[in-house]
Amino acid sequence: MYRASDRVDNEAWIELLEEACDSLDLDEETRSTAVDLFLSRAPEDDQGKRVAAAGSLYVAGLIRGEERSQSAVADAMDVSRLSVQKRWKPILEDAGFSPPSW
Repeated sequence: MYRASDRVDNEAWIELLEEACDSLDLDEETRSTAVDLFLSRAPEDDQGKRVAAAGSLYVAGLIRGEERSQSAVADAMDVSRLSVQKRWKPILEDAGFSPPSW
């Protein structure tokens, strides 16, 4: 869960998420889920926020049935694919889902 002030404090990161969603052609539910996941886990330092946002975006696509490849999400968020690969499973678990075993 997050506070309303978290949305204000992370406005620039939310805009970045929105731009990535545009480039990936994701629907409103997926966008909203990505923002909620990000705000629920946003780190304090700005360094980790881009990677947390990328992982949140990837997980939102999985949850909402709009899967995009880790590479596509990484490119849209300007992070490495390895960054997405390392971050998505904990985000999915924190959201109450079990990650696939593949």
